[in-house]
Amino acid sequence: MIVWIEKPLVLMLHDRQIAEHGGAAGVRDDNLLQSALARPQQLYAYGDPPPDLADLAASLCYGIARNHAFVDGNKRSAIVSCETFIELNGAHLQAGDTEIFPVILALAEGQLSEAEFAAWLRAHLTLDTTSGVQEPPARYRKTAARPKTRRRKTQSLR
Repeated sequence: MIVWIEKPLVLMLHDRQIAEHGGAAGVRDDNLLQSALARPQQLYAYGDPPPDLADLAASLCYGIARNHAFVDGNKRSAIVSCETFIELNGAHLQAGDTEIFPVILALAEGQLSEAEFAAWLRAHLTLDTTSGVQEPPARYRKTAARPKTRRRKTQSLR
C-alpha cells in the first residue's frame, strides 16, 4: 500500500520551509499543484513497467519543482515533499543537504531528467524493514486436501 502526499501536507511543508528559510508564501496556481500531486498516482496506475518507490518519489519531486505552483520555495518544497513521501512509505533517503542541493537544482533547471533523478534516488534509498507502514506478509490458512472426484460416465443418447 502506498501512502500518498496530499495537498494539506504539501501546503504545511511549504509554509514551514518559507518560515525557516524565507521567501514569499502562497500558491501561485492551484491547478499546477494538483497536477504535481497527481503525477505519481498516475504513474502508479498506468506506468509500464510498474514503478518502484524511487520512480514515484521522483515523479512527485519533478512535478512540484518544475510546475512552479508556489510563489516561492518550489525546489525546497519539492525535496521536502519527496523525502516525506519516501519516509511515509518505509524508506530513508541517505543523502545530506550538500549532496541533495545540486541534484534538485539540476532537476528543476531541466539538466537532470525525471528518470535520472529516480536512478539517483534509488542509489540513495534504504528500506526500513521495521516500519509499520509496510504491509505484513500474507498468511494463508491451510486447507485439507480435497478428495479426487470421479467423473461420471455419461450415457449416449443414441
